[in-house]
Amino acid sequence: MNKRDMIDDLRIKRDDEKHALDAILDRAKREKRSVLSAGESTLFERHEAEVIAFDERIDELEEQVRADEAARTMEARYAPGAAARRNNSGVSMPTASARVSEPSTYSREGRNSYFLDLARVAQTGDRDARARLERNDAEQRAISTTNGAGGEFVPPLWITEEYVRYARPHRVFADLVKPQPLPAGTDVINIPKVSSGTATAVQGTQNTAVQQTDMVTTSIGSPVFTVAGAQTAALQLIEQSPIRTDEVILSDLAADYAKQLDTLFLTGTGSGGQPTGVLTLGGTNSVTWSGTALTGATSLYTAVASAISKIWSTRYAAPTAIVMHPRRFAWMLAQVDSSNRPIILPPNAGGAFNAAGLVAPDLSAEGPAGFFAGLPVHLDPNIPTNLGAGSDQDRVIVLKADDVFAWEGNVKAEAFPQTYANQLSMLLRLYNYASFQAARYPASISVISGTGLNQVLA
Repeated sequence: MNKRDMIDDLRIKRDDEKHALDAILDRAKREKRSVLSAGESTLFERHEAEVIAFDERIDELEEQVRADEAARTMEARYAPGAAARRNNSGVSMPTASARVSEPSTYSREGRNSYFLDLARVAQTGDRDARARLERNDAEQRAISTTNGAGGEFVPPLWITEEYVRYARPHRVFADLVKPQPLPAGTDVINIPKVSSGTATAVQGTQNTAVQQTDMVTTSIGSPVFTVAGAQTAALQLIEQSPIRTDEVILSDLAADYAKQLDTLFLTGTGSGGQPTGVLTLGGTNSVTWSGTALTGATSLYTAVASAISKIWSTRYAAPTAIVMHPRRFAWMLAQVDSSNRPIILPPNAGGAFNAAGLVAPDLSAEGPAGFFAGLPVHLDPNIPTNLGAGSDQDRVIVLKADDVFAWEGNVKAEAFPQTYANQLSMLLRLYNYASFQAARYPASISVISGTGLNQVLA
């Protein structure tokens, strides 16, 4: 890959990071929030740092390209073989350099004999034979990029600033629910809840008692839990590396923290320090879908409509989003109707008629990937795919996202050399406190399960 190709590749990556920044701001704008959540701020700062790093690297490479072009111009003007010559009109003209290629001195096709030349030099001191022997000796001493034969002068190039990050799924669901800053000084957040309300009725006759029903209240608790990780690294690695290795390690810990938090919000068990996730929460609406390859996405449409209906009928409010695994949406993209027309149409379909769903203009890992049954579809790879009787099913979640609360503190990234001073090591640590509550309105959540969800693309 030449430098211009590297610049083009960096610009593409930089645009991806810029799109991610815009998606975070657009989400806050859509929800009419002037302040980003703690999780969004962390994500925004990470993407912003990447954009700045890409800009700096692009500027550096462009400067190198300009220097290379200037060097080639000087070489063309002053290098041997490019000296100017005068033509008949006195104008200076460049001359082309010539390269002569000749076969090896003692090739099989040649007329010279190595042993005969040895004899001639020994007996008569033949100058031509001596010259051929010397030329052959020089040929045998040719060097290359092999170590021990000149290779040490061609060191390998490490593009450390373009290191390959470990791929992890994003925190799609965690950023979809209602974010709030975690209050200080507590290990559990309690929310009062009206479990049974008052009542009204028509007064039968005047001056008689009116309806009186006592309100019943309770509360729901959200324990504060900790997500943390650490890495011990040699001090030499931190101090002698040409890049900031501590940032590489801490950014990897931050990426895994985002994945773990999202997974806990989805499938937390409610025990062992974990919150209760939406897929393990009791009291949610259940919809079973046992569609087949023949019924395809059309029957899934019916299941999603049923999930929407149950939220409307019990929560008395409309759902706001659908969350599914990327493999489910990809399977939906492959489904066609009886005329072999796709059920989910691309954004450039041009006036889709009676389409079950549409792909978003920018199919990305964050933000809506498309629309189905009138709701935005968010893709979250952290939804498990090993559920059901055959341990091969995923789940589809339909929910009113702002009914689900998530509290999150500020992520703390720290380095400690003291404990490991006797071995010249450093402990790099990242942790955060969070709390999650989906039980405010379990009726705001519908979970679609069933044998239809084991169908995937081959």
